[in-house]
Amino acid sequence: MSETRVPLLDLNAQYGPIRDEILSAMTRVADSQRFIMGPEVDALEAELARLLGARHAVAVSSGTDALLLALMSLGVGPGDEVVTSDYSFFATAGAVVRVGATPVFVDIDPETFNVDTAAVSRAVTARTRAIIPVHLFGLPADLDPLIDLAASLKIPLIEDAAQAIGATYRGKVVGTLGAIGCFSFFPSKNLGAFGDAGLLTTNDDELEQRARLLRTHGMKPRYVHHVVGGNFRMDALQAAVLRVKLRYLDGWTEGRRSNAARYVEMFRRAGLTDRVRLPVEPSGTRHIYNQFVIRTPERDDLRRYLDGRGIGTEIYYPVPFHRQPCFAGLSAAARSYPHSDAAASTSLAIPIYAELTAAQQSRVVESIAEYVNRASAAVARS
Repeated sequence: MSETRVPLLDLNAQYGPIRDEILSAMTRVADSQRFIMGPEVDALEAELARLLGARHAVAVSSGTDALLLALMSLGVGPGDEVVTSDYSFFATAGAVVRVGATPVFVDIDPETFNVDTAAVSRAVTARTRAIIPVHLFGLPADLDPLIDLAASLKIPLIEDAAQAIGATYRGKVVGTLGAIGCFSFFPSKNLGAFGDAGLLTTNDDELEQRARLLRTHGMKPRYVHHVVGGNFRMDALQAAVLRVKLRYLDGWTEGRRSNAARYVEMFRRAGLTDRVRLPVEPSGTRHIYNQFVIRTPERDDLRRYLDGRGIGTEIYYPVPFHRQPCFAGLSAAARSYPHSDAAASTSLAIPIYAELTAAQQSRVVESIAEYVNRASAAVARS
């Protein structure tokens, strides 16, 4: 089975062709003996700001810390509420609680997995201090209604773009349309480091200065602390690796997009689109496919079948926020989130990385077709 295995993600396939460049960059940092912040981080910030079209890019220690730093920079704290999606990676809600604020969860759009904008409007109260839409799986959220709402109420918008570097909404790069954008460079991301790393973006000079101050314990100059911040600094080694990978990001993104288009055609030709719901790409958006998430009522059985065939999958995410034990005390736990619950029980990510071959994709789709046909035959016999 090993020779036919299709992993969910193959980082070795990405690393091999650029190995020498990566090792050279790491050696450069080792020789410099400057391991935290410094010229590598400065250069990465400048390169990312240009790529994203942001006025400022602040390199940080992780995507989680980017969210935390964003909330701290905006002064969000105890007694405040932050409206966000019920369906995302834990850090989106966890960062809100860590600053002492209360997350207010809203349901998702069942087609996009992104936040229901009408539900956001209904959830805003006098205590709302920020709104965090999530560009989940690399698909931009519907930002125009949220931008208008935030502007009318003078509430800052924090874009959780952890999975969406390079995605665009109406021709503009996500992470630059709100007050602050937050990105993750976790190794599995489209642009992944060799460990944890992240980025905060903003077009506001004051927010940038506050974020930089808070990033280093609120210290300026050395040993003089104006506020209580944190240690959110990026390692130089991570910056050096990311600078190498950044040169290949556009090609990797197009590889993922091409693979997504091929999947759609393969699923269509196999006659599976009535049994398997595929990702969507609404008009005016550019999906960068950090994940390719399908939906089917037989998700758990299908996953077991694919695992037996040597095909890697993952469930993003099996437990929505309103069902997490740590949030049981919130009023949200008593509300209804039918679309989040449905996504949690039917969604399944299949391989989509840029180096994935057409033959591997064909094996994935053929295996899903085999499962569907067997399941249909079993139902007919019963």
